[in-house]
Amino acid sequence: MKKSILLFMMVAFAAIQLFSQTKLTGRIIELASGEALTGAHIRLIPSNQHKISASDGTFVFNSLKPGNLQIEVSFIGFEKQLLNLNLLNDTSIQIVMPPSAFLQDEVVVSASRVTNNQPITFSVLSSEAIQKNNQGTDLPYLLQSTPSVVVSSDAGAGIGYTNLRIRGTDLTRINVTLNGVPVNDPESHAVFFVNLPDLASSVENIQIQRGVGTSSNGVAAFGASINIKTSDRSDKPFGTLSSSAGSFNSFKNTLQFGTGTSKNGFSLDGRLSKINSEGYIDRGWSDLKSFYLSGTWANKSTMVKLIATSGIEQTYQSWYGIPKDSLNSNRTYNPAGEIIDNEGNSLGFYDNQTDNYQQDYYQFHLAHQISPSVLFTGAAFLTRGKGFYESWKNDQKLSSYGYDAVQVGNEVIERTDLIQQKWLDNYFFGGQASVYFTTKSTSNTFGAGWNRYEGDHYGLISWAKHFPNTSLDTPWYFNDGEKTDFHIFAKSTYQLTTTIALFGDLQYRSIDYVIEGIHDDLGDITQSHNFRFFNPKAGINIKFSSRWGAYASIAVSNREPNRSVYRDADSGQVILPERLINYETGARFESAKLKFETNLFFMDYHNQLVLTGKINNVGSAILTNVETSYRAGWETSASLMITPKIQFSGHFTLSTNKIKNFTEYVDNWNYWDDPETEPYQFVFERGTTDISFSPNVTASASVSWMPFSNFEIAYQSQYVSRQFIDNTSNEYRSIDPYHIGNMRVNYELTNSVFRKTTIGLQMNNLFNTKYETNAWVYRYYYNNEPYQLDGYFPQAGFHWMLQLTLGI
Repeated sequence: MKKSILLFMMVAFAAIQLFSQTKLTGRIIELASGEALTGAHIRLIPSNQHKISASDGTFVFNSLKPGNLQIEVSFIGFEKQLLNLNLLNDTSIQIVMPPSAFLQDEVVVSASRVTNNQPITFSVLSSEAIQKNNQGTDLPYLLQSTPSVVVSSDAGAGIGYTNLRIRGTDLTRINVTLNGVPVNDPESHAVFFVNLPDLASSVENIQIQRGVGTSSNGVAAFGASINIKTSDRSDKPFGTLSSSAGSFNSFKNTLQFGTGTSKNGFSLDGRLSKINSEGYIDRGWSDLKSFYLSGTWANKSTMVKLIATSGIEQTYQSWYGIPKDSLNSNRTYNPAGEIIDNEGNSLGFYDNQTDNYQQDYYQFHLAHQISPSVLFTGAAFLTRGKGFYESWKNDQKLSSYGYDAVQVGNEVIERTDLIQQKWLDNYFFGGQASVYFTTKSTSNTFGAGWNRYEGDHYGLISWAKHFPNTSLDTPWYFNDGEKTDFHIFAKSTYQLTTTIALFGDLQYRSIDYVIEGIHDDLGDITQSHNFRFFNPKAGINIKFSSRWGAYASIAVSNREPNRSVYRDADSGQVILPERLINYETGARFESAKLKFETNLFFMDYHNQLVLTGKINNVGSAILTNVETSYRAGWETSASLMITPKIQFSGHFTLSTNKIKNFTEYVDNWNYWDDPETEPYQFVFERGTTDISFSPNVTASASVSWMPFSNFEIAYQSQYVSRQFIDNTSNEYRSIDPYHIGNMRVNYELTNSVFRKTTIGLQMNNLFNTKYETNAWVYRYYYNNEPYQLDGYFPQAGFHWMLQLTLGI
């Protein structure tokens, strides 16, 4: 009987807790005028539930648990408000927003960011989420907690050269900005995060827009965009030292400081970083250095910010991969720099087979709040890059470098071992401006940007066993690229009713590109190209309730071919720009404990440039247009507060990625022995095939537990299905599916002599899974038999990093 009574009391108590829910409603107004403030950001602490104030300044949070909580309200140009509430029953409040004494840092990215009121598929990583996982790996690895992201590391341990794909789209097709300033190299469209080591330590937040997204600066978003905002200025002086050490002799040391904001509005923040690792792959070491410095002056209506950040990287080349048949016997083999004698014997490896590059970013930002409803932002930038990669080359033809044979005694020498350096020396500079203004029913942004790129490409021979009596300082090839990009855009969100908002975005982009000079194969690649693109976007956002919303959009993006496409193309080959029509529809739900998002996408490509195996007249692989291809899929993400101490988050993507009517070209090596043997390439009609590096399933799940205050344990699991490494859908030429698990432990001491003392332990690949994340393949026929050369990139087994952070 006693047990029954006790059980009844427990069930009754649980029922009371379940049904004792309260509602919080409120209205945001300006202090000066008393008018409603539309678009203010409201956040509940600790549940992290978000809302945006409606056109009349109101907001609603339903089904809140009674008790103490904090409510944070922020809006550009106004002081952030933090209120403590004790909810006992339904509550209604009014929050008055006074003008800020200092304009907020968030304005520098206002032109390229989106909100839940716009029909864009996106995710946001906060500074807190980034820093919890920032223990040494490159920035792409910190994005794995967002949907449809697959990462890879050349050296196998996440330090050095890393790669990132979103929805199967690589970084050459992802628009990346730093404080709204373009990061992608204008010629190659590539982004190398290794050039900015430890950037994550200076990041405030990152917004990832999937699909075409909204208009931005720089290259076209052809699958996603990554908008990185660096750290806000500090209100109070601080200093932080963070040191990490772990597997493969990996070390990361970061020193950060800030002066705080003076009464006159001045502040200075900075960072110094050093990262070293031997890597998982043989000789896959990295030596990375960087600094970040930001000076800000602000008052209540104006902000001026100067940013200088620089990275220096030296890495041993580990981008060759290893043959598939060596994955089980010699997973860490690295063929880079191997020295071979005339009999084909290996004599060892060249010690300085390295990549060496320095990239400097200088940014000037100006923001001025013209009125409570009108904001102007402007930026000027210079990105300077210079460096080379050095390679040992066995038995090279002197004629391939433009030199005659060498006479040594009675012997005529036509081939020699040598060391070459391929250099890139460039400047990328420009400016951009935007005006953001609101009316009673609209929020609008008008903007424009101009940038120019000037880059020299050349090659030097630093040593040769046999060489003509010629200065080694003379480049064997030299060419330069000049590219000018101008764009203008207008975007607007119109609040048609209290529940329906319409979105429109129009962008015009103009590109002029000139290449002049000789490439490394001594071929003349002089050419010029001009493009004029119109990129419209439109959508609708519907709020069914304070919790539920849905959206739909259609967006167009046009993309010009990059340098390598033009460089490798035969004279007369017609290369068309690519076009993407992106359809998105989704729904969002948010309550005190659950945040859920789901969306469908269809990315319709026209004239997408892909590898088909086709080669040019000197035997180099070229990209060719395929008329029709697409990506279609379903993405879902969720975060759930199971209890105040246990939280779950995860995402799942199911997709199909196809090329229609794909034609494969395979080399006939007998043709190169005897040109009478035709054809020089075999042609195969493959029909509809899978797009390479586009897994049909990606999934991730994370559970975190805080057994007591300031102590957190988190387990993260990730699954990636099979990826084909060419476009033929042949399983033999694919990367096997993989499933890995990682664990993170963080503990913050509050009663130490320091302001902040944090100990963190990151354990990766807990179950020591053998897996690969990237690969390449080359097919050919010889004597009517098929063969292939390939290179796979194995990732490290179990490895760890231990971090200690001290703050004053």
